[in-house]
Amino acid sequence: MKQFAFLLTSVFVMFAGSASAKVVVVEGKYQNKNVYVQNGYASSGVGFCTYEVIVNGRVSTDEINAASFEIDLEAFQLKYGDKVTIEIRHRDDCSPHILNPEALKPKASFDLTSMTVNVNGLLSWSTVNESGSLPFIIEQFKWNKWIPVGEVQGIGTPTENNYSFQTELNSGENRFRIKQIGYGALPKCSKATACLSNVPPLTFSTSRNSDDIMFSGQTMFEVYDVYGQIVKRGFGKSIGIGNLTKGHYFLCYDNSITEFKKK
Repeated sequence: MKQFAFLLTSVFVMFAGSASAKVVVVEGKYQNKNVYVQNGYASSGVGFCTYEVIVNGRVSTDEINAASFEIDLEAFQLKYGDKVTIEIRHRDDCSPHILNPEALKPKASFDLTSMTVNVNGLLSWSTVNESGSLPFIIEQFKWNKWIPVGEVQGIGTPTENNYSFQTELNSGENRFRIKQIGYGALPKCSKATACLSNVPPLTFSTSRNSDDIMFSGQTMFEVYDVYGQIVKRGFGKSIGIGNLTKGHYFLCYDNSITEFKKK
């Protein structure tokens, strides 16, 4: 199972230039929004801080001789999800401020065109209208909840994109969905797809000294105490429970939820 971490396409600021001028660079993906800049005056009090704006290598014709101004990205015939690089060139004794850097950060905006999972656990899906390269989180419904089991990085373009991920099937029915988390928005989840596997139901037993739980095959597992706190989690054929205090616990494995007693 691939561990994943949640990642966002970044919008960042970088300073460069000579002693007489500097550059603020903003990068991201076009989200059908314009960028607003707080400009201000040069420290000398003569003229404004910004003297030139360049978008994807082209000089902007926006009016920038003001305390604040708008960079009209629509004027550059950009398509939703296109890469954008803005260079704001300014005097070295002042610095403009980007008022809405989130305008170039992608949101979870994919549209699912198909998704299937075969009897071997290969999950395949196709999307359109992605606004940026965000990870697809693969979730499996087990033990009455959706559990993340892997991640595939999204391509991030609005054209059709195709993906696949090899899952680990449990016995019986297996349900999967994909999810994306973008900037400043709730996660976007797909509808679930399901398959029936040929994997035989797993069983478990505890060792004589009550220090280990053994499964009849490889499985994802979770162990909870009576207060609902998770105390063990992992994937394998056994669990070391020698460090658990005596008492009752709940064991989630395969597609089952059961109890055991630590003696």
